[in-house]
Amino acid sequence: MPRLFTALEIPRDAALSLSLLRGGLPGARWVDVEDYHLTLRFIGDVEGHVADEIASALDRVRRPSFQLTLSGVGAFGQKKPHAVWAGVASSPDLFALQAEIERICQRIGLAPDPRKFTPHVTLARLKNASPHAVANYLSARGNFSALPFRVNRFVLMSSRESVGGGPYIVEEAWPLLAAEPSQAANRSASASQASRILP
Repeated sequence: MPRLFTALEIPRDAALSLSLLRGGLPGARWVDVEDYHLTLRFIGDVEGHVADEIASALDRVRRPSFQLTLSGVGAFGQKKPHAVWAGVASSPDLFALQAEIERICQRIGLAPDPRKFTPHVTLARLKNASPHAVANYLSARGNFSALPFRVNRFVLMSSRESVGGGPYIVEEAWPLLAAEPSQAANRSASASQASRILP
């Protein structure tokens, strides 16, 4: 049975920037560029009817699209590092979207995610990598930053257990709302509409 999780896709330009971080770390198994993603909520192995219920509930999400910037690098597992990742610049919109998805999952009856949400894109999984080598890798790339990109949708992805994660498949996608036009633009549109109506 596939494992499910909600995620943001990483567009091509940002993925190419991330790909430049590959290499230079013994014991790293690098994630394929096409498999880069940012997990919002890990769901795990669920029965088909539960997956359908989750997908149906996620239809109700109404959040605006937003900009996101990948920035900085880090590692999970201090004494025994097991993954290196690229981080994300502070984004209230991202946290609001993730929190709403978490609430939806709990309302359906899934257990709360025990891990604090730490937005990141996994770059590599580590096996027997020395903490010293990981520290050197991170310090050499600590100023990493990619150009911002717009997040226009979130997705439900599936993965099958495999070495290194992936391949990941988008099972369903939900668009985020287009940014609201500014009030000035609204006023201008109203004025032009009025001028067409008035004789």
